[in-house]
Order: sequence, then structure tokens, then C-alpha cells
Amino acid sequence: MVIAVNTRLLLKGKLEGIGWFTYETLKRMTLNHPEHEFIFIFDRPYNQDYIFADNIKPVVIGPPTRHPVLWYLWFEFQIPRILKKYKVDLFLSPDGYLSQRTKVPQLGVIHDINFVHRPDDLPWLKAKYYNYYFPKFARFAKRLATVSFYSKEDISRSFKVDYDKIDVVYDGINQIFEPISKEEIVKIREKYTGGAEYFLFVGALHPRKNVSGLLKAFDAFKSVNGNNTKLVVVGGEMHKTGDIFETYENMRNKDEVVFTGRVSTSELHDIFGAALALTFVPFFEGFGIPIVEAMSAGIPVICSNTTSIPEVGGNAVLYADPIKIEQITDAMIKIQKDVELRKTLVEKGFIQKNKFSWDETARLLWMSVEKALQ
Repeated sequence: MVIAVNTRLLLKGKLEGIGWFTYETLKRMTLNHPEHEFIFIFDRPYNQDYIFADNIKPVVIGPPTRHPVLWYLWFEFQIPRILKKYKVDLFLSPDGYLSQRTKVPQLGVIHDINFVHRPDDLPWLKAKYYNYYFPKFARFAKRLATVSFYSKEDISRSFKVDYDKIDVVYDGINQIFEPISKEEIVKIREKYTGGAEYFLFVGALHPRKNVSGLLKAFDAFKSVNGNNTKLVVVGGEMHKTGDIFETYENMRNKDEVVFTGRVSTSELHDIFGAALALTFVPFFEGFGIPIVEAMSAGIPVICSNTTSIPEVGGNAVLYADPIKIEQITDAMIKIQKDVELRKTLVEKGFIQKNKFSWDETARLLWMSVEKALQ
């Protein structure tokens, strides 16, 4: 079989959630299935690190897909040309974008449809593109995959797609995340917070992630708890960050917040391991990889009680309504004060995290590939 894959999000040093999904699943699938040929389609020069096996043929076709007009040109004109040229049997798109100008069977991975429920979080043209084309992609696809049962039900209901056409392939976790020693914790805290313990947020700075709400909750926490606890915010800027920085500027305790920007995986390993707890309270999430990474790192988790997150957190986290700032604050106070609660959540987290692995994700996605080829 010849399987073409949209690999445009394999960008060295810039892997985000869907980029990591693409990387981890394709690395395993190409190595596990040497009997098949994979055409990796990039939209700009690629890094050799992403050519995982001898059965991969990399192809670069422009233009780089930086905005909706170029998305349209790339998927509707360039992709069909490549599929025809290489006599492809299946087109796999890990970010859900498909082409309506080909008869080749297609499998799209739609991680979530936050844009349906929260279009104002996105630039106007992107929101319009997603809401116009993704329902079409979902109905046009031979098969779909997604990363939670919440998203499966949401896609089926919102896009009027047969529920049985959608396969759930949970995200996995990077094996690098693990507990670290007390000596390492001291060094890392010294590096990032001058030695102070800290709550941690990991994710893109984006309205959907509710960073503004977290900053307000932390400010309230500091007004109740006058100790030296800080908040470390890890992640790059995305869309509409004005509200986040306006909230930050109006904080009474803004000097207690550390923005690191995007960091390397090894730095993230350190920052997770030395945190007091992860505070991850988005309004909407298709999965929530930082929750499982925190569990692997052996730290407790405070997270939202909405969308897919309870599926991932199970009984191993402390939940809060992301709309209710006081609930987030109360959870932070509980975590900071209660050593036994932290221990209990960490123990439960070690059990819960075992439900998720990239090996299993790749296996399930391959099963979806086989169904799409039937």
C-alpha cells in the first residue's frame, strides 16, 4: 500500500499538541509497517529527524500553509496532484484538513471542534474556514479519528456524521516525564523562581486555555496566602492574547508570575518535575496532554471539569469549574496546604497515566487506517 500523510506540522523545535501526535504516531507506524510505503508531504524544507524509516519518501510542495487562503490552495490543488502522481491508496491527515478534489480514500484526525463552540477565540477568517470546511471534511472522509469520546460525540452530533465512522485514539505521553530527586527540585526552583515553590501552567497562550482566569485565581490565592508560592506559565503566544496580558498588568501580584515562553522538551521535564502542582483550567479541550504529563512527572493536578478533561483526569485530579475563579483559587489553597492530598493525587495519577501511551495511540490509529482501506 502507498499511504500519503500530511506532515506539515512536523516543524523542528515548534511541535505543539497536534505536531507531537503526528510525530509520535508516524514514528511508530512507519517502523511497525515496513511492508507499506509512506509519502510524507511537507509544505516547506523538512528536518531529516522526521524521516523515521527507509519506507518513507519525503515530498515538499509549497506554498507554506500559513493562512486560510494557502490552506485552500495546498489541500485542494497541491495535495490531489501528489496523490495522483504517487498512485496513493490512502491520504492520512493528522490535523484533520482534507481535500475535496480527489477520489483517494481519506482518514482525517479531528482532535476537537473548539471552533464550533468558541469561534470568537480565533481570528475571523480562520474561524470562518474551520466552520465552513471541517463539517465538509468530516462528511467527505472515508473515516475519522479523534482523541476522546467527548470529541467523538461532539463531532458526530455537530457535523451530523455517523457515530460508528469515528474511531477514538487517545493521545499518549512522552516517556521523558518522570519524578525527579529533591536535589534536582531545589536546583530547578532556584533557576526559575529564585527557589520558591510554584504552580505550573503548560499550553499555548490562547483565550480557550483560560490563562486570564488562572491569573485572576492566582492573584486571589496570593491575597489569602501570603507565602512565596509563584506561578510559572510555559507556552508560546497564539491568537488574541491581549486579555491575558491586560489581566497580568492589573494583577496585584504580577511579580510572582514567571512567563518562560516556549521551552525545549528537556526543560519542560525539569519544570514539570519541580512544580508544586499543574494548574490547567481551559474552557475547552479535546484531550489535555499536560494533565497526563504532570501525572507522569509525579505532581498533583488541578484541572477543569469540562469537555474531555474528566475522561483524562479520572479520579486522580482536583476539579474546578473554569468559569468560577473562586473554585480555582480554593483548589490552589487546598493543594498548597494539604500534603496528604498531594500525595493521594500523585499516587492516583501514577495509576491513571497508564491508560495512555503513544504505542497504543499508534496501534489504534493503524486500525483506523485499515478500516479506511476496506
